[in-house]
Amino acid sequence: MNLRSLVPALLLPLFAMPALAAPADPLPRAKPESVGFSSARLAHIDEVLRADIEAGRMPGAVVAIARKGKLVYFKAFGYRDKAANVPMTTDTIFAIASMTKPMVTVGALQLYEQGRVLIDDPVSKFLPQFANMKVARMDPAGKEIIDTVPASRRITIQDIMRHTSGIIYGGRGSTAVHKLYPDSSSSAALEYTGPEFIDKLGSLPLMYQPGTVWDYGFSIDVLGQVVESITKERLGQYLQQSLFQPLGMTDTGFMVPPANAARYARALPNDPDTGKPQSVLDLTKPTKFDCGGGCAVSTASDYMRFAQMLLNHGKLGNKQILSRKTVDFMTSNQLGPEVKNLIGAADPTRADYGFGLGMAVRTTPGIVRMMGSVGDYSWPGASGTNWWADPKEELAVVFMAQTPGPMRWHYRQKINALVYQALE
Repeated sequence: MNLRSLVPALLLPLFAMPALAAPADPLPRAKPESVGFSSARLAHIDEVLRADIEAGRMPGAVVAIARKGKLVYFKAFGYRDKAANVPMTTDTIFAIASMTKPMVTVGALQLYEQGRVLIDDPVSKFLPQFANMKVARMDPAGKEIIDTVPASRRITIQDIMRHTSGIIYGGRGSTAVHKLYPDSSSSAALEYTGPEFIDKLGSLPLMYQPGTVWDYGFSIDVLGQVVESITKERLGQYLQQSLFQPLGMTDTGFMVPPANAARYARALPNDPDTGKPQSVLDLTKPTKFDCGGGCAVSTASDYMRFAQMLLNHGKLGNKQILSRKTVDFMTSNQLGPEVKNLIGAADPTRADYGFGLGMAVRTTPGIVRMMGSVGDYSWPGASGTNWWADPKEELAVVFMAQTPGPMRWHYRQKINALVYQALE
């Protein structure tokens, strides 16, 4: 008798989905031991995720792990939509939130390689609304803007790629300046068209002088609008041609097509800790503009191909997306000692990381809260998704789950530990 037939039908979604119905693998498969992983220790991932799903801590997840260019782990767990009792599959489409940012940065760096933009170009060269920015001066409590002073220099392309523009997210603070800004990338994309969004930001005072403080905000959304200004195309159209299609990222974009809407993952209706309602951005419907800071969707398979391209120094198969030296530049720390680093306020799991272009870069083997290697790089999503690449270990990991709220930080640390403990 088939062992699976002994399992009550209601518990079947808690098990990893069988391989026979799975879509094509993103990379060639290999046995874990052939590339330095322990199969037995990788199985701890299964145990932990199944237990958390059964306990109602998360709806479900897809995990992909590759080493030395070989896929050693690719499984789906739990539910794509727990409320509707729809099981998770490896081809499930997720709202990836800020995992959009590294992809948009790669797209902009392709334009850099073509000589169409320079790293120290002022943003106002492409978006004149940023030509004469002011910086707010607030009272000591931050409750009131006393006055504004001219920006000491113009915001550059480097500033928006590394979050030193002085442009912030309104939802990440309570000061008088924060209250002027839209809450997030997704909320801005639902409220404004691209031109309206840029007009809005251009009219607001900066939180800091450009180049002085790393703080999280709309910088990559602005970068996306720079890309549109240069290419004369909508951001999603440009990335489809320059990045998604060449890499075979067939389910990545800024909206889920109607034919694929049933594959879109949902969060648990309520946060398991607070009991408050929660959700992720519904990207089965269009936003008013393609927000480069957080409005893309993707699958674990697609994003693994993106991560492996970076590990391969800009190449996947016969497609060269970026040059080797451009990837080196992108994944090097861009924050000098003169820059105040507030990255830990944006994501506690990345506290004490440096920052490259579009993503965090590890600069020390210790101090930070997770295992890894100097030079590993990443940037996760507020919807619960995460990924990282570790060049020293030739390792790429993609974790897809819709666990918004503080729960996402828990899984970033947990999956990190479960992956690294399985290395031999």
